[in-house]
Amino acid sequence: MKIVELIIDEEDEFGGIDAISLVESPAIEENFVALKDQKEVKLKAIDKDKRIILGALLVPNKTIYRKEGKDEYYIYFSKETVKKASELFLMNGKQNNATLEHKFDIEGLTLVESWIVENKEKDKSAIYGMDVKVGTWMGAVKVNNEDIWQDFVKTGDVKGFSIEGFFLDKEERPKEKIKDNLSSEIKAGLELLKLKELLIKQK
Repeated sequence: MKIVELIIDEEDEFGGIDAISLVESPAIEENFVALKDQKEVKLKAIDKDKRIILGALLVPNKTIYRKEGKDEYYIYFSKETVKKASELFLMNGKQNNATLEHKFDIEGLTLVESWIVENKEKDKSAIYGMDVKVGTWMGAVKVNNEDIWQDFVKTGDVKGFSIEGFFLDKEERPKEKIKDNLSSEIKAGLELLKLKELLIKQK
């Protein structure tokens, strides 16, 4: 099966990550953790919610299954592209862009921490029992949206992050642009997520 490396066209104002989506089944297969007061993490004591969710946003060199009509293939992002995507997301001021299951724009979510994992054992993610690859883009999102926090995060209806944006096929970069949502299923109660798969734009 064909494996496609996706890259970012830095000269395109629309290139890179456009938003972070809360999803039930993240295609990168990494769930987030909902953080409460730090005392709860260390001492298991219940305290006021911080309303912060922490998790992997993009994992390098992880193949993700895609299907477009009869065509089946895998996509992946290199460490370099993951790092560049994380930088451009903040440089372009998109830390407040968020969606639910790639279908609904939602307000009140802000990326308040962003980093690339350099050492698995010493990384902040390890404190919360997360085992992620070196080069993974991690993020902490503050949820200042009561409905989203109560009805989706606390209930566990959403379990991870997924990103959406515009990327280029490295092998066919002069020909097409791909819009991809990194999620494989839609929220509970719906059938398999029909991603806004490939938006092809002729240059």
